Amino acid sequence: MTRKRISLVLGSGGARGLAHIGIIECLTQNGYEIRSIAGSSMGALIGGIYAMGKLDVYTRWVTALEKLDVIRLLDFSFGSNGLFKGQRIIDELRTLIGDGNIEDLPIKFTAVATDLDEEKEVLFTSGPLFEAVRASISIPSIVAPYNYQGRQLIDGGVVNPLPIAPTLGDDTDLTVAVNLGGKPQKKIEVKTREGVDRSRKADHLRIIQFIDDLLRQKTASRSEDELGMFDIIVKSMTIMENTLAQIQLATYPPDIVIEIPRNVCNFYEFYRAREMIEIGYQKTEETLREAR
Repeated sequence: MTRKRISLVLGSGGARGLAHIGIIECLTQNGYEIRSIAGSSMGALIGGIYAMGKLDVYTRWVTALEKLDVIRLLDFSFGSNGLFKGQRIIDELRTLIGDGNIEDLPIKFTAVATDLDEEKEVLFTSGPLFEAVRASISIPSIVAPYNYQGRQLIDGGVVNPLPIAPTLGDDTDLTVAVNLGGKPQKKIEVKTREGVDRSRKADHLRIIQFIDDLLRQKTASRSEDELGMFDIIVKSMTIMENTLAQIQLATYPPDIVIEIPRNVCNFYEFYRAREMIEIGYQKTEETLREAR
Protein backbone atom coordinates (compact mmCIF):
# COMPACT_ATOMS: atom_id res chain seq x y z
CA MET A 1 0.00 0.00 0.00
CA THR A 2 1.30 3.46 -0.89
CA ARG A 3 1.71 5.59 2.19
CA LYS A 4 -0.23 8.83 2.18
CA ARG A 5 1.28 11.88 3.82
CA ILE A 6 -1.42 13.73 5.70
CA SER A 7 -2.05 16.95 7.57
CA LEU A 8 -4.18 16.14 10.60
CA VAL A 9 -6.54 18.68 12.16
CA LEU A 10 -7.70 17.77 15.67
CA GLY A 11 -10.74 19.61 16.97
CA SER A 12 -11.80 20.70 20.45
CA GLY A 13 -14.59 19.11 22.47
CA GLY A 14 -13.58 18.26 26.03
CA ALA A 15 -13.41 14.58 26.90
CA ARG A 16 -14.52 13.63 23.39
CA GLY A 17 -10.99 14.67 22.42
CA LEU A 18 -9.74 11.38 23.85
CA ALA A 19 -11.13 9.88 20.63
CA HIS A 20 -8.15 11.53 18.89
CA ILE A 21 -5.94 8.77 20.32
CA GLY A 22 -7.92 6.02 18.58
CA ILE A 23 -8.09 8.09 15.41
CA ILE A 24 -4.31 8.47 15.28
CA GLU A 25 -3.86 4.76 15.99
CA CYS A 26 -6.18 3.80 13.14
CA LEU A 27 -4.67 6.24 10.64
CA THR A 28 -1.09 5.11 11.27
CA GLN A 29 -2.05 1.44 11.20
CA ASN A 30 -3.69 1.99 7.82
CA GLY A 31 -0.54 3.42 6.30
CA TYR A 32 -1.14 7.14 6.70
CA GLU A 33 1.93 9.16 7.60
CA ILE A 34 1.11 12.17 9.77
CA ARG A 35 3.44 14.98 8.69
CA SER A 36 1.60 17.95 10.19
CA ILE A 37 -0.84 18.52 13.06
CA ALA A 38 -2.95 21.52 13.98
CA GLY A 39 -5.01 21.26 17.14
CA SER A 40 -7.31 23.23 19.39
CA SER A 41 -7.86 22.52 23.10
CA MET A 42 -7.82 18.71 23.57
CA GLY A 43 -6.75 18.47 19.95
CA ALA A 44 -3.67 20.52 20.83
CA LEU A 45 -2.92 18.35 23.84
CA ILE A 46 -3.22 15.00 22.05
CA GLY A 47 -1.61 16.30 18.86
CA GLY A 48 1.34 17.80 20.70
CA ILE A 49 2.01 14.64 22.67
CA TYR A 50 1.87 12.58 19.46
CA ALA A 51 4.28 15.00 17.76
CA MET A 52 6.70 14.37 20.65
CA GLY A 53 6.47 10.63 20.02
CA LYS A 54 4.97 9.95 23.45
CA LEU A 55 1.32 9.16 22.71
CA ASP A 56 1.70 5.57 23.90
CA VAL A 57 3.01 6.82 27.26
CA TYR A 58 0.10 9.24 27.64
CA THR A 59 -2.43 6.56 26.59
CA ARG A 60 -1.23 4.14 29.27
CA TRP A 61 -1.41 6.94 31.84
CA VAL A 62 -4.84 8.33 30.97
CA THR A 63 -6.47 4.88 30.73
CA ALA A 64 -5.13 3.90 34.16
CA LEU A 65 -6.30 6.96 36.12
CA GLU A 66 -7.99 6.03 39.36
CA LYS A 67 -10.35 8.11 41.46
CA LEU A 68 -7.63 9.42 43.77
CA ASP A 69 -5.50 10.34 40.75
CA VAL A 70 -8.31 12.48 39.40
CA ILE A 71 -8.77 14.23 42.75
CA ARG A 72 -5.04 14.89 43.00
CA LEU A 73 -4.97 16.54 39.55
CA LEU A 74 -7.81 18.95 40.33
CA ASP A 75 -6.05 22.08 41.58
CA PHE A 76 -9.02 24.11 42.74
CA SER A 77 -8.82 27.85 42.20
CA PHE A 78 -10.04 30.14 44.97
CA GLY A 79 -10.17 33.08 42.59
CA SER A 80 -13.04 34.05 40.33
CA ASN A 81 -11.53 33.32 36.92
CA GLY A 82 -11.94 29.55 36.80
CA LEU A 83 -12.93 26.48 38.79
CA PHE A 84 -9.44 24.97 38.38
CA LYS A 85 -5.99 26.49 37.95
CA GLY A 86 -5.03 23.90 35.34
CA GLN A 87 -1.32 23.96 36.15
CA ARG A 88 -1.15 20.70 38.08
CA ILE A 89 -2.17 18.59 35.10
CA ILE A 90 0.42 20.34 32.91
CA ASP A 91 3.15 19.77 35.52
CA GLU A 92 2.13 16.09 35.67
CA LEU A 93 2.37 15.78 31.89
CA ARG A 94 5.76 17.47 31.82
CA THR A 95 7.01 14.95 34.39
CA LEU A 96 5.49 12.04 32.49
CA ILE A 97 6.42 13.03 28.96
CA GLY A 98 9.06 15.74 29.17
CA ASP A 99 8.89 19.01 27.29
CA GLY A 100 10.49 20.58 24.29
CA ASN A 101 10.12 23.39 21.83
CA ILE A 102 7.52 23.10 19.10
CA GLU A 103 10.00 24.10 16.40
CA ASP A 104 12.20 21.11 17.34
CA LEU A 105 9.46 18.49 16.99
CA PRO A 106 9.83 15.95 14.15
CA ILE A 107 6.29 16.79 13.01
CA LYS A 108 5.05 20.26 12.14
CA PHE A 109 2.71 21.33 14.94
CA THR A 110 0.38 24.25 15.57
CA ALA A 111 -1.69 24.86 18.72
CA VAL A 112 -4.51 27.40 18.82
CA ALA A 113 -5.43 29.64 21.75
CA THR A 114 -7.51 32.81 22.12
CA ASP A 115 -6.22 36.20 23.26
CA LEU A 116 -8.84 37.69 25.61
CA ASP A 117 -7.70 41.28 25.25
CA GLU A 118 -6.99 41.30 21.52
CA GLU A 119 -10.07 39.15 20.85
CA LYS A 120 -8.28 37.06 18.28
CA GLU A 121 -6.73 33.69 17.53
CA VAL A 122 -3.18 32.95 18.65
CA LEU A 123 -1.16 30.33 16.75
CA PHE A 124 1.67 28.61 18.61
CA THR A 125 4.25 27.33 16.11
CA SER A 126 7.32 27.75 18.32
CA GLY A 127 8.22 27.90 21.99
CA PRO A 128 7.68 25.36 24.79
CA LEU A 129 5.07 22.76 23.83
CA PHE A 130 3.26 22.62 27.16
CA GLU A 131 3.05 26.40 27.40
CA ALA A 132 1.03 26.26 24.17
CA VAL A 133 -1.06 23.32 25.38
CA ARG A 134 -1.81 25.01 28.72
CA ALA A 135 -3.09 28.10 26.90
CA SER A 136 -5.15 26.09 24.44
CA ILE A 137 -7.03 24.09 27.11
CA SER A 138 -8.11 27.07 29.25
CA ILE A 139 -11.86 26.44 29.05
CA PRO A 140 -13.67 29.66 30.06
CA SER A 141 -15.00 29.61 33.65
CA ILE A 142 -13.65 26.08 34.18
CA VAL A 143 -9.87 26.39 33.72
CA ALA A 144 -8.27 29.73 34.59
CA PRO A 145 -6.85 31.83 31.72
CA TYR A 146 -3.13 31.44 31.13
CA ASN A 147 -0.88 34.48 31.33
CA TYR A 148 1.75 33.98 28.64
CA GLN A 149 4.21 36.77 27.87
CA GLY A 150 1.78 39.34 29.22
CA ARG A 151 -1.21 38.02 27.28
CA GLN A 152 -4.32 36.48 28.87
CA LEU A 153 -5.00 33.35 26.82
CA ILE A 154 -7.97 31.01 26.87
CA ASP A 155 -9.25 27.92 25.03
CA GLY A 156 -8.60 27.86 21.28
CA GLY A 157 -12.11 26.53 20.69
CA VAL A 158 -13.53 29.97 21.49
CA VAL A 159 -12.36 31.28 18.10
CA ASN A 160 -11.28 28.21 16.13
CA PRO A 161 -12.31 24.74 17.31
CA LEU A 162 -11.18 23.13 14.03
CA PRO A 163 -7.99 24.88 12.83
CA ILE A 164 -7.72 23.81 9.19
CA ALA A 165 -6.14 27.03 7.85
CA PRO A 166 -2.69 26.43 9.46
CA THR A 167 -2.33 23.28 7.33
CA LEU A 168 -3.15 24.87 3.96
CA GLY A 169 0.48 25.36 2.96
CA ASP A 170 1.60 21.87 3.96
CA ASP A 171 3.44 19.64 1.50
CA THR A 172 1.17 16.66 2.11
CA ASP A 173 -1.18 14.51 0.05
CA LEU A 174 -4.35 14.86 2.11
CA THR A 175 -5.88 16.92 4.88
CA VAL A 176 -7.84 14.92 7.46
CA ALA A 177 -10.01 16.88 9.90
CA VAL A 178 -11.57 15.49 13.08
CA ASN A 179 -14.82 17.16 14.09
CA LEU A 180 -15.81 16.31 17.66
CA GLY A 181 -19.20 17.97 17.22
CA GLY A 182 -20.70 15.48 14.77
CA LYS A 183 -24.40 14.72 14.53
CA PRO A 184 -25.82 12.93 17.58
CA GLN A 185 -26.09 9.18 17.26
CA LYS A 186 -28.63 7.17 19.23
CA LYS A 187 -26.40 4.24 20.08
CA ILE A 188 -22.80 3.34 19.39
CA GLU A 189 -21.73 -0.24 19.98
CA VAL A 190 -18.14 -0.11 21.20
CA LYS A 191 -16.12 -3.12 20.09
CA THR A 192 -12.78 -3.72 21.76
CA ARG A 193 -10.08 -4.61 19.26
CA GLU A 194 -8.43 -8.00 19.57
CA GLY A 195 -5.24 -7.78 21.58
CA VAL A 196 -6.07 -4.34 23.01
CA ASP A 197 -6.85 -4.15 26.72
CA ARG A 198 -9.54 -1.49 27.17
CA SER A 199 -11.26 -3.07 30.17
CA ARG A 200 -12.38 -0.57 32.78
CA LYS A 201 -11.44 -1.09 36.40
CA ALA A 202 -14.23 -0.83 38.91
CA ASP A 203 -12.80 2.36 40.39
CA HIS A 204 -13.25 4.15 37.08
CA LEU A 205 -17.00 3.69 37.41
CA ARG A 206 -16.99 5.45 40.76
CA ILE A 207 -15.34 8.51 39.23
CA ILE A 208 -18.68 9.25 37.55
CA GLN A 209 -20.39 9.94 40.86
CA PHE A 210 -17.42 11.91 42.16
CA ILE A 211 -17.27 14.26 39.15
CA ASP A 212 -21.03 14.72 39.08
CA ASP A 213 -21.08 15.61 42.78
CA LEU A 214 -18.15 17.98 42.37
CA LEU A 215 -19.57 19.96 39.48
CA ARG A 216 -23.16 20.02 40.63
CA GLN A 217 -22.80 20.47 44.39
CA LYS A 218 -23.89 24.11 44.28
CA THR A 219 -27.07 23.25 42.43
CA ALA A 220 -28.26 20.40 44.60
CA SER A 221 -31.51 22.15 45.45
CA ARG A 222 -32.61 22.70 41.86
CA SER A 223 -35.24 20.52 40.21
CA GLU A 224 -34.14 17.58 38.08
CA ASP A 225 -35.05 19.32 34.82
CA GLU A 226 -33.44 22.65 35.68
CA LEU A 227 -30.06 23.41 34.17
CA GLY A 228 -27.29 24.37 36.57
CA MET A 229 -24.60 26.97 35.91
CA PHE A 230 -22.07 24.35 34.80
CA ASP A 231 -24.58 22.76 32.42
CA ILE A 232 -25.29 26.13 30.82
CA ILE A 233 -21.58 26.96 30.39
CA VAL A 234 -20.82 23.60 28.79
CA LYS A 235 -23.86 23.60 26.52
CA SER A 236 -23.14 27.16 25.42
CA MET A 237 -19.50 26.30 24.63
CA THR A 238 -20.61 23.22 22.73
CA ILE A 239 -23.12 25.14 20.60
CA MET A 240 -20.54 27.83 19.83
CA GLU A 241 -17.80 25.35 18.94
CA ASN A 242 -20.10 23.26 16.73
CA THR A 243 -21.21 26.36 14.80
CA LEU A 244 -17.64 27.60 14.32
CA ALA A 245 -16.46 24.13 13.27
CA GLN A 246 -19.10 23.99 10.52
CA ILE A 247 -17.90 27.38 9.26
CA GLN A 248 -14.32 26.11 9.13
CA LEU A 249 -15.36 22.98 7.24
CA ALA A 250 -17.29 25.04 4.70
CA THR A 251 -14.52 27.61 4.29
CA TYR A 252 -11.58 25.17 4.05
CA PRO A 253 -13.03 21.80 2.97
CA PRO A 254 -10.61 19.01 3.96
CA ASP A 255 -10.16 15.82 1.94
CA ILE A 256 -11.49 13.59 4.72
CA VAL A 257 -13.67 14.48 7.71
CA ILE A 258 -13.94 12.10 10.66
CA GLU A 259 -17.06 12.88 12.66
CA ILE A 260 -17.36 11.98 16.34
CA PRO A 261 -21.01 12.30 17.51
CA ARG A 262 -21.30 15.10 20.04
CA ASN A 263 -23.48 12.99 22.35
CA VAL A 264 -21.02 10.12 22.89
CA CYS A 265 -19.92 11.53 26.24
CA ASN A 266 -20.23 14.64 28.37
CA PHE A 267 -17.67 17.40 28.20
CA TYR A 268 -15.97 16.42 31.48
CA GLU A 269 -16.12 12.60 31.33
CA PHE A 270 -12.37 12.03 31.05
CA TYR A 271 -12.69 8.77 32.98
CA ARG A 272 -14.14 7.23 29.79
CA ALA A 273 -10.79 7.25 28.00
CA ARG A 274 -10.85 3.59 26.97
CA GLU A 275 -14.31 3.89 25.47
CA MET A 276 -13.56 7.12 23.63
CA ILE A 277 -10.34 5.72 22.15
CA GLU A 278 -12.27 2.77 20.73
CA ILE A 279 -15.00 5.02 19.34
CA GLY A 280 -12.33 7.13 17.63
CA TYR A 281 -10.76 4.03 16.11
CA GLN A 282 -14.11 2.66 14.90
CA LYS A 283 -15.27 5.95 13.39
CA THR A 284 -11.96 6.29 11.55
CA GLU A 285 -12.23 2.77 10.15
CA GLU A 286 -15.75 3.52 8.93
CA THR A 287 -14.69 6.83 7.36
CA LEU A 288 -11.69 5.29 5.58
CA ARG A 289 -13.86 2.51 4.15
CA GLU A 290 -16.32 5.04 2.80
CA ALA A 291 -13.51 7.18 1.34
CA ARG A 292 -12.03 4.32 -0.70
